[in-house]
Amino acid sequence: MTLQVDAAVDSLARTAKKEAQDARLESRLSDAHSLLADDLAWVEDSLRKAGAEGPHPGTTAAQHLIERGGKRLRPMTVLLSARCFGDVPDSARHVATALELVHSATLLHDDVIDDGMERRGVPTSRRLWGNAVSILAGDLLLVRALSITQTHAPAAQSQLISTLEQLVNGEIVQLRGRSELDVSEATYDHILEQKTASLFRFATRVGSMLAGASEHEQSLMEEFGEAVGVSFQLVDDVLDYVGENTGKSLFADLREGKMTLPLVLALRHRPEGLQWIQAIHEGDETHLDSLQALVLDSGACEIVRQKANEQTERAVAALQKLPQTPARDLLTGVARELTARTR
Repeated sequence: MTLQVDAAVDSLARTAKKEAQDARLESRLSDAHSLLADDLAWVEDSLRKAGAEGPHPGTTAAQHLIERGGKRLRPMTVLLSARCFGDVPDSARHVATALELVHSATLLHDDVIDDGMERRGVPTSRRLWGNAVSILAGDLLLVRALSITQTHAPAAQSQLISTLEQLVNGEIVQLRGRSELDVSEATYDHILEQKTASLFRFATRVGSMLAGASEHEQSLMEEFGEAVGVSFQLVDDVLDYVGENTGKSLFADLREGKMTLPLVLALRHRPEGLQWIQAIHEGDETHLDSLQALVLDSGACEIVRQKANEQTERAVAALQKLPQTPARDLLTGVARELTARTR
């Protein structure tokens, strides 16, 4: 009985700790929304307009995703990066809009690649309108993003194109890895830097550039963005095994054939797990719980969390070389709380 009580107390303590961590993140994001209220409202209105431009059903599928909202981390990062160096120029608002359109486009495409059925708690566009419409809706948003940047922030156009190239290259390498169960840590790092990190790297460098930051300041912001992007994805990969359902179920990456770092590290010590992965990829989920236990028992999640913390501190160290501003402090706080999140 005592053991049961102790276990219950431990469970309640862990739950309370998780809730406190997530509450701190929400508080930081709320502070950022307050500082950027007018800018974010402008971006949100622009997103709705951009998603509505074009023929049905492409626009319907695009709006279905855009209207679900989300944290809007990427446009927020553009705007905060600009605010570190003064007022947010109109060009930065347009780039923030364009970047969220790019992100939304990648989600529409990813759901097709991954056979995704649910995102942000609702059926995916591909599930409602089919793969072809979801692909074309994503294409529509990409074209809109490039058009916005070309018209309103031409100085950022070449960097956006470079970022898109990195995204596509990273996706191709990841797709290729689905048939290669023994993925190396170096390959994983390459995919991570090409995909998630590239968007945050673009957000911080271009946001600061448009606000008049010097080349040195832009480089520091870019270092911050890259490290935050890496940390963000590392934590995401851990949460695939230990997180709470937030519209994307546990083991989603595993079911989709993605070899993330916790799994890569765990298999170094327990290579017999490869046969379970092969079975899961073929639709047999009998060993799903066993594979989760393998990852958790290996200590891989703790190792990946530590790597995420190291990347976050690298990001913060870059920011500390810049003048203190409310925006800089918010970027620091959001970065740290994103790393500590539990969902």
